Amino acid sequence: MKEENILLSKVTPGKDVTLFSIEGGRCFRARLMDMGLNAGVKIKVLNSYGHGPTIILAGNTRLILGHGMANRIIVKED
Repeated sequence: MKEENILLSKVTPGKDVTLFSIEGGRCFRARLMDMGLNAGVKIKVLNSYGHGPTIILAGNTRLILGHGMANRIIVKED
Protein backbone atom coordinates (compact mmCIF):
# COMPACT_ATOMS: atom_id res chain seq x y z
CA MET A 1 0.00 0.00 0.00
CA LYS A 2 1.42 3.37 -1.04
CA GLU A 3 1.62 6.07 1.60
CA GLU A 4 0.37 9.41 0.36
CA ASN A 5 1.02 12.87 1.76
CA ILE A 6 -2.13 14.96 2.13
CA LEU A 7 -3.23 18.17 3.82
CA LEU A 8 -4.59 17.77 7.34
CA SER A 9 -7.71 19.71 6.31
CA LYS A 10 -8.54 16.98 3.73
CA VAL A 11 -8.38 14.01 6.12
CA THR A 12 -11.66 12.22 6.79
CA PRO A 13 -12.80 12.39 10.44
CA GLY A 14 -11.93 9.25 12.41
CA LYS A 15 -8.68 8.54 10.54
CA ASP A 16 -5.27 8.25 12.13
CA VAL A 17 -2.39 10.05 10.42
CA THR A 18 1.25 10.91 11.11
CA LEU A 19 2.51 14.49 10.84
CA PHE A 20 5.00 14.68 7.98
CA SER A 21 5.83 18.38 7.68
CA ILE A 22 4.62 21.89 8.40
CA GLU A 23 4.60 24.45 5.58
CA GLY A 24 4.99 28.00 6.77
CA GLY A 25 7.29 30.46 8.40
CA ARG A 26 9.53 29.96 11.38
CA CYS A 27 7.05 31.52 13.84
CA PHE A 28 4.17 29.36 12.59
CA ARG A 29 6.24 26.18 12.84
CA ALA A 30 7.47 27.18 16.32
CA ARG A 31 3.89 27.84 17.45
CA LEU A 32 2.76 24.37 16.35
CA MET A 33 5.84 22.75 17.87
CA ASP A 34 4.98 24.46 21.17
CA MET A 35 1.58 22.74 20.93
CA GLY A 36 3.32 19.38 20.54
CA LEU A 37 2.94 19.07 16.78
CA ASN A 38 6.28 17.84 15.46
CA ALA A 39 7.18 15.58 12.53
CA GLY A 40 6.36 11.97 13.39
CA VAL A 41 3.56 12.75 15.86
CA LYS A 42 0.51 10.49 15.55
CA ILE A 43 -2.74 12.45 15.07
CA LYS A 44 -6.36 11.33 15.11
CA VAL A 45 -8.74 13.62 13.23
CA LEU A 46 -11.86 13.97 15.34
CA ASN A 47 -13.78 16.40 13.17
CA SER A 48 -13.23 18.40 10.01
CA TYR A 49 -15.80 20.99 8.96
CA GLY A 50 -14.71 21.72 5.40
CA HIS A 51 -13.82 25.42 5.54
CA GLY A 52 -14.16 25.60 9.33
CA PRO A 53 -11.91 24.34 12.12
CA THR A 54 -10.29 20.92 12.26
CA ILE A 55 -10.35 19.16 15.64
CA ILE A 56 -7.51 16.72 16.27
CA LEU A 57 -6.17 14.55 19.06
CA ALA A 58 -2.37 14.55 19.36
CA GLY A 59 -1.33 12.28 22.21
CA ASN A 60 -3.67 13.17 25.08
CA THR A 61 -4.20 16.73 23.84
CA ARG A 62 -7.23 17.87 21.87
CA LEU A 63 -6.50 20.80 19.57
CA ILE A 64 -8.73 22.96 17.39
CA LEU A 65 -6.93 24.31 14.32
CA GLY A 66 -8.29 26.89 11.92
CA HIS A 67 -8.74 25.95 8.28
CA GLY A 68 -5.70 27.99 7.22
CA MET A 69 -3.51 26.25 9.77
CA ALA A 70 -4.77 22.79 8.79
CA ASN A 71 -4.04 23.64 5.13
CA ARG A 72 -0.33 24.08 5.96
CA ILE A 73 0.12 20.77 7.81
CA ILE A 74 1.14 17.80 5.64
CA VAL A 75 0.36 14.32 6.99
CA LYS A 76 0.74 10.68 5.94
CA GLU A 77 -2.11 8.22 6.30
CA ASP A 78 -1.33 5.30 8.62
